[in-house]
Amino acid sequence: MIKTDFLPRVVLFAAVLTLSVPASAERITFYADNMSGTAGSTSDTTKLDGNAYVRTASMEIAADSITMSGKNFRYIDAVGNIDGKNLDTKMEFKCSRMSYDRETKIATLKDDVHLDDTENNVSADAQIIEYNQNTDTAVLQIDITLKQKDNVCNGAYAVYRKKAQMLELSGNSQIKQGEDTFRAQEITLNLDTQEITLDGRVKGSVIDDKSTKDSGKPAGGPENGAGPDAAGTKTALPPPENGGPVQDAGGGEPE
Repeated sequence: MIKTDFLPRVVLFAAVLTLSVPASAERITFYADNMSGTAGSTSDTTKLDGNAYVRTASMEIAADSITMSGKNFRYIDAVGNIDGKNLDTKMEFKCSRMSYDRETKIATLKDDVHLDDTENNVSADAQIIEYNQNTDTAVLQIDITLKQKDNVCNGAYAVYRKKAQMLELSGNSQIKQGEDTFRAQEITLNLDTQEITLDGRVKGSVIDDKSTKDSGKPAGGPENGAGPDAAGTKTALPPPENGGPVQDAGGGEPE
C-alpha cells in the first residue's frame, strides 16, 4: 500500500472537495479544517478533522471528525458532536458516535442518540439506534424514550417502523397517554390510530373524563355509569389493589 499524506494539517477554508464513486454512481462531497489519508489498490482511507462535513446522495453528516474508508469509501465513521440527516427519509439525528454503510444503507448511532422523524412529528432518545434506510426501520436500545402527540413511551428495546407508523416496545415497557398509564412486558402502539396492544403481565391506570367532570357523584359510581364498560372510557387491566397479583393478558390465574 502506498501511503500519501495529502493536504497534511492544511486548513481548507471551507473549500469543497468532491469524489465521484463509479461503483455506486454516487457523488461524495466533503470538507474539513484538516485532512489526511491513505490510498491503495483495494481500499482508501480519508480522515477529516475539525468541522468535518460529508454529504452523499442520501446522507448528510457534520461532526468533529469523520473517516471514510473501504473500497469506494463504502464506510463512513464519525465522532464528536454529530449532527446528521437522511435526505431521502427526512430522519434527523444527533449523537456522539456513528457508522454508516453506503451499500447496505444502515446507520448505527451511539451515545446519547436523539432521532427526529420530521414527517410524522416523532422524536426518540436512546443510547443505541440502528436505522435501516431500505426498510425505514429504527431499532432502539437502552434508556428509550419515544414521544408522539400525547404519547410518552419507555422501554429497554423498541422497533419503530416509520412507513407503517408502528412502535413495538419490550423490557419494562410503559406508555403514558396524557394521564393514562399502561405497562406490560410487550406493548405495540399504532401511532396513527393510537391503538395500544398489551402482551404479557400487564398493569394500567386510566382517568375517566366523564366521572371527573361530574363533581356531584363519585368517580366510577353506578349512578353515573362510569364503570369499566361505560361508553367513552378506555379499558385496560387495572393496577393490583393493595399490592395484589396481576393477571396476565390471557386472563390466566394470578401467581
